[in-house]
Amino acid sequence: MKMPKRGPSREELVATMEKYRRTDGDAAGARLFSLVYAVPPDVDAVAKDAYIRFFSQNALNPMAFPSLRRFESEVVSMVLGLFHGPEGSVGTMSSGGSESLLLAVKTARDWARAERPKVTAPEMLLPVTAHPALLKAAHMVGIKPVLVPMRDDFTADVDKAKELITDDTILVVASSPQYPHGVMDPVADLAALAASRGILCHVDACIGGFLLPWVERLGHDVPAWDFRVPGVTSISADLHKYGYAAKGASVVLYRTRALRRFQHFVHADWPGGLFGSPSILGTRPGGAIAAAWAVMTYLGEDGYLDLARRAMDATAKLAKGIAEVPGLRLLGKPVMSLIAFSADEGDLYVIGDRMQARGWRMDRQQAPASLHLTVSPGHDAVADVFLADLRECTREVIETKAQAEGASAMYGMLGQLPDRGVVRDALLDFMEGFDTMADGAGDDEKA
Repeated sequence: MKMPKRGPSREELVATMEKYRRTDGDAAGARLFSLVYAVPPDVDAVAKDAYIRFFSQNALNPMAFPSLRRFESEVVSMVLGLFHGPEGSVGTMSSGGSESLLLAVKTARDWARAERPKVTAPEMLLPVTAHPALLKAAHMVGIKPVLVPMRDDFTADVDKAKELITDDTILVVASSPQYPHGVMDPVADLAALAASRGILCHVDACIGGFLLPWVERLGHDVPAWDFRVPGVTSISADLHKYGYAAKGASVVLYRTRALRRFQHFVHADWPGGLFGSPSILGTRPGGAIAAAWAVMTYLGEDGYLDLARRAMDATAKLAKGIAEVPGLRLLGKPVMSLIAFSADEGDLYVIGDRMQARGWRMDRQQAPASLHLTVSPGHDAVADVFLADLRECTREVIETKAQAEGASAMYGMLGQLPDRGVVRDALLDFMEGFDTMADGAGDDEKA
């Protein structure tokens, strides 16, 4: 596409955007089980209004926009209260979970340079189920990731972690919960392991941070995972997930101000002036910061409790219904609203294809093969329809012995290849093809 010499009318522009959007997943109809968190229209309206009001503001310079500085400070304060932050705990807003995790890993590296100068080849210990953004962060800041295998219940194997930790380990990571199966890593044990070596422990609560506190208050059994756990030195949590804020908004929190100091970047000798940045981004969109503050303030504790109740009720209904479908099996014992299920009969990825043809989009996972649901409050209205479709699609696949074709067949094959280097090359080829995939915009089959 070339830039037009003369732009279209606004009406024509909107029509083209709507045409492109028709190929997207149906978030408004709660048929997406990842990426978007379906909430009541009033919450959505609050986020959009706040975002637009501060659309042009830039938190790069908080002195120029004191409103954004106040919003961020109050958001961090509210979250620290929610996570039982001790006196002196601090935090920063970021653009999302990946940036929060990158900041936490970068902070650990710089802390180790100051406090563990003899460590020249730093390592970080993390469960194999930890989010890949942590591996990206390790790659970017020069830390060797050491993966801890999972037990049969999908939690990190603490005994193996004790064997893998070395004098070069500077950071231990736990997930609350881990995304693939929705189970909690043994945070207390991993944090104790880190503390016994005098090193840092980060809890990745990017997906669980804004649901687990309310789930606990609703009476569900939630193991301690936040700053109540001795040895936990930092936590990340996404506001744009179960905090229901606009994308992208997250927080990274530290037990002490002294530790957060290693997060910042400053440059005192630039001819353009004194430079300081708390995060990876320079320009920080004001709309996302304002929307996060607005939604948290608007919902309050009662609002979040109500949404958590709806999400957990929908999760219970979906989990029970999936377990009752002949040929399907739930994986793990999730603590909140994440569901993973596998198939004892029929090709699971074909089942996923059949469901997608009906408008339902679920994440496909591997080792073991499974389909994944991230359940939002809005899914309570469509749970019965989803389960009816799932029963029918599963029955069809089992009875016809349908085999995977196209992308699903390729995905299944790649998941089983022992040479992971070949798989990585295939993923890079796929990423390189993103620009040509846009040629099919507007064509449902190609998209």
